[in-house]
Amino acid sequence: MWERIYRMLVKEFIQVLRDPRMKALIFVMPVIQLIMFGYAVTTDVDHIRTAVCDLDKSPQSRALIERFTASGYFTVVDNTNNPEKLGELLDRGKATIGIQINRGFADDLRSGRQAAIQTIVDGTDSNTGTVAMDYAQRITQEFSRARSAPIELTQLAQPQTNPIELRSRAWFNPDLKSRYFNVPGVIAVVVLLISLLLTAMAIVREREIGTMEQLMVTPIRPFELILGKTLPFVLISFIDVLVVTFIGINWFHVPIHGSLGLLLFGAGLYLMSTIGIGLFISTISQTQQQALMSSFFFYLPAVLLSGFMFPIANMPEPAQWLTYLNPLRYFLVIIRDIFLKGSGWEILWPQFAALAVLGTTLLLISSLRFKKRMV
Repeated sequence: MWERIYRMLVKEFIQVLRDPRMKALIFVMPVIQLIMFGYAVTTDVDHIRTAVCDLDKSPQSRALIERFTASGYFTVVDNTNNPEKLGELLDRGKATIGIQINRGFADDLRSGRQAAIQTIVDGTDSNTGTVAMDYAQRITQEFSRARSAPIELTQLAQPQTNPIELRSRAWFNPDLKSRYFNVPGVIAVVVLLISLLLTAMAIVREREIGTMEQLMVTPIRPFELILGKTLPFVLISFIDVLVVTFIGINWFHVPIHGSLGLLLFGAGLYLMSTIGIGLFISTISQTQQQALMSSFFFYLPAVLLSGFMFPIANMPEPAQWLTYLNPLRYFLVIIRDIFLKGSGWEILWPQFAALAVLGTTLLLISSLRFKKRMV
């Protein structure tokens, strides 16, 4: 049996690696995806295009504007003396936020009266708009506290007479960098895509070119054929996990606080599910084109319902129930907790158990259907 499985392994590796385009698909595409996600997919907001209308022209108003620009979050793209132009700049998309400081700002500060500024935010992109408003609020609060008189700069500013002081601290990701959240998730997404496509396409290719019938008349048994066809893709997927993890740690400087061995163990359980799904797709597809379309029909909903881009808690309840059948959901928790929190088995065992149950079930169903198709 092991001799026959070994021959199948050699056959699959030769068939996969003899095509230069396939090598690029397996080893180059994961790196390109990681770089794209690491740099392009980010929820960090900085260098917000800012238009300023300073009608006071005082040292105090200029000091406040300098606070905004020095923070690194705001970049002044236009200075105007016409308040109506602020709205025009936002309408044309040339600015994301407009700051207006009215005349008498410095006088109000000196006399201890309430000094107010106005911010106008483009709410088309609600995430950027919300973050920009929060940044503006914090900067005005800091400027207010720096003044000797206990005044309130904006309606958003916190009164100085408030006896409660809020001190916030972010754990696991102190700088709140979205890259630390996205890059580990790319590993799970890449493994899903690679293992799903390779498994589904390879088996359908045998059937499409007519070599499946030749394999069926050999002494190899269905179980050995399944093992011989899937093991190469498991090994390739593990290599991709190591490559992408290495690049994430050394290129993007994403810290890994947990055990690499535990991560690979979770990846093995995760591959049981993805290989099982790929095997199932191969049993319902007659051509490689059908297998490709079926793989993406599963892949896109799996990514959307995994929590990779959108929080599961914000989804409708029926969609939340569907996520329990998605192996990517559990592996994302495992990989992000191991990278950022350093979590161990005692915390992540429910996710490991869920992946084990899903993987065993999917492999069993797909293997039985595959054997039936062979007969």
